[in-house]
Amino acid sequence: MPRNGRSSAVAVIGLGRFGSALAQELYEEGHEVLGMDTDESLVDACKGFLTHAAICNATDIEALRRHNVADMPRAVVAIGTKLENSILATANLAELGVGEIWAKALTEQHRRILERIGAHNIVFPEGDAGRRVAHRIGLAVKEYLELEPGFVLAEMAVPARLADKTLMEAGIREDHGVSVVCHKPAGGAFEVTTGHTVLGVDDLIVVAGTEAAVGRFASLAQHGTRRDAT
Repeated sequence: MPRNGRSSAVAVIGLGRFGSALAQELYEEGHEVLGMDTDESLVDACKGFLTHAAICNATDIEALRRHNVADMPRAVVAIGTKLENSILATANLAELGVGEIWAKALTEQHRRILERIGAHNIVFPEGDAGRRVAHRIGLAVKEYLELEPGFVLAEMAVPARLADKTLMEAGIREDHGVSVVCHKPAGGAFEVTTGHTVLGVDDLIVVAGTEAAVGRFASLAQHGTRRDAT
């Protein structure tokens, strides 16, 4: 029986490092997860966090039919280095009419092929991780997420000059072109901000804005630059 309604079911094809981590996270979030791989040892290793487990070759569309993948609202092709298998599995999902197909791409050319044959969403796990780490190192932010090209979220320390001020007093949006969407008081948990939120010197904040604006603002926290009071 589904754990959280059939609409939350996801098929994960390929249970390597990326696929197994994805399947476990989906399962822990309450989704019904069908995990599939040709490697029996990988399937066995993942059975503890799969609703259904199958040793299956996703390049065989009839095998996918036998495991009712056509009935799944979502599927993820998490196959690693075998590009041909990734492409064939994605094409099979499209032919079966799976409503939402996610696929892991290794190169830009691979991405274009996957999109042409029916993938709705493409992920670059290694490339995305590399970019995030580069921003974390270069900007000294604790976390960095690109929501779409040119627009990002970043978690960082509060610039010293803005400490002990409310958001209205700090004028961050007006002066720096970024919005503080939430903050984490020292020793506390993240909270949604209001104009009356006071920024503590040891707090963390999450800001949203263009990549350039967030980069400039992050440099204040990184180097301790102080804004003249208004």
